[in-house]
Amino acid sequence: MGDAEKQSLSEIGFERTFPIVRIFDEAKAREFYVDFLGFEVDWEHRFGDNFPLYMQVSRAGMGLHLSGHHGDATPGSNIFVTMRGVQAFQQELAAHDYRFMKPGVEEL
Repeated sequence: MGDAEKQSLSEIGFERTFPIVRIFDEAKAREFYVDFLGFEVDWEHRFGDNFPLYMQVSRAGMGLHLSGHHGDATPGSNIFVTMRGVQAFQQELAAHDYRFMKPGVEEL
């Protein structure tokens, strides 16, 4: 790889990404992402009455798009996130005593 190519690659960077996560139940999605995980709703969109919800949530520099639209994302997908403060986050989540998830931290 030449110097010009290396220079070009070093200038490329992604500031923020927004994975799309498929949701099927708006109330459960809010309960999980907002109430349990502590994300804030940035905005919501619907094309009209009786249309699915598409919304953006964010927390501490991470953003997600939550979509009720058929064809958006794949149910059962995984997203891997690198973060700081994982122990503090785990303690915060454990304090919620959320009935559907009791997260721990695995040391690799």
